[in-house]
Amino acid sequence: MTELSRFDQRIDRYASESSKWHTFDPDVVPMGVADMDFLAPDPVLDMIRQRVEHGVFGYAKEPPELRAVVVDRLKRLYDWDVSPQALLFVPGVVPAANVACQALTEPGDGILVQVPTYGNLLRCPEFARCELRVAPMVADDEGHSRMDWERTEAAIDDRTRLFLLCSPHNPTGRVYRRAEVERMAEMALRHDLFICSDEIHCDLVYPEYQHIPIASLSSEVAARSITLMAPSKTFNIAGLKTSVAIIPDKELRKRFEAGRRGILGSVSIMGYLSALAAYREGDSWLEDLLNYLRANRDLVHETVSSSMPGIRMVKPEGTYLAWLDCREAAFAGNPFKYFLKNARVGLTPSWFFDPECRRHVRLNFGCPRAQLQEALDRMVAAL
Repeated sequence: MTELSRFDQRIDRYASESSKWHTFDPDVVPMGVADMDFLAPDPVLDMIRQRVEHGVFGYAKEPPELRAVVVDRLKRLYDWDVSPQALLFVPGVVPAANVACQALTEPGDGILVQVPTYGNLLRCPEFARCELRVAPMVADDEGHSRMDWERTEAAIDDRTRLFLLCSPHNPTGRVYRRAEVERMAEMALRHDLFICSDEIHCDLVYPEYQHIPIASLSSEVAARSITLMAPSKTFNIAGLKTSVAIIPDKELRKRFEAGRRGILGSVSIMGYLSALAAYREGDSWLEDLLNYLRANRDLVHETVSSSMPGIRMVKPEGTYLAWLDCREAAFAGNPFKYFLKNARVGLTPSWFFDPECRRHVRLNFGCPRAQLQEALDRMVAAL
């Protein structure tokens, strides 16, 4: 099996206890939950097989080479110099974001969150007993999402303590330019805000674009930043629950560590080993994946533009997620419900990303092309 052919292979996931595939009835093509329908890279599978054959699955200790592999990767991909001591391995970006929010705020404080954004980030202020401060995203003249700076500044008050950033942006797939990242950082510093940046999609950026970790801008920004990255989306190993919190400032690390005690446990042995194998030996697989995803992205965009009247889509610059604007579509009501009923395609509803939004859906094109084509054909027929 060649590397590219593995992406065309359709795998029956109903027998794998998949939340994505068990969300809907069996006749529905699931295109919502953000994991991919591809086999993980061979080095990851080989590493896991070796541990399964070993047969003992006790409490895990971090592999001694993992820190150096991650530090080297940050320098190589983002020209970001990070000390090994700045890394804290955690079992998931979402729980780490919640720990950051609770460790850096007091009840009643404000947390600034982009809208729309990944739904589990929107709930972080509630869990921290804080107030949600909305940083609105708007479309520019070309349809690309950007920060509404005036309304964002207006949302910040003297109780706002933390800016929760999603970069690259989910659900729109926007990869922020350096000037935008610098402006976000300047805003945070001027208002004395901490930054917690969810950068889980940082490796899934198409060749025309470059991800810039906000904490890499300067030591001053890094001193107020918690950056969350993971191999989970990149190498399709989300179920193994491995992430890394990058916290260059020693005192900020202490606050995060104090906040996680008794709540956020350690990474499992499979999580550690899969992360090591993916980061150390998965780059060629990732290159092939991005080529495949780019073709899938272009197929979705072409189909929406030519055969889905009233629906608009801007090509995502990163991620494997398409944000479909259905506000001018001829059908009435919620597009998530419409496509589920009439096309038997399961998408992600827009309320997950913005409680006020009702006429968008998110489509996950991280799947074999035949599966994607089937879903698109069903949607076109329904329209």
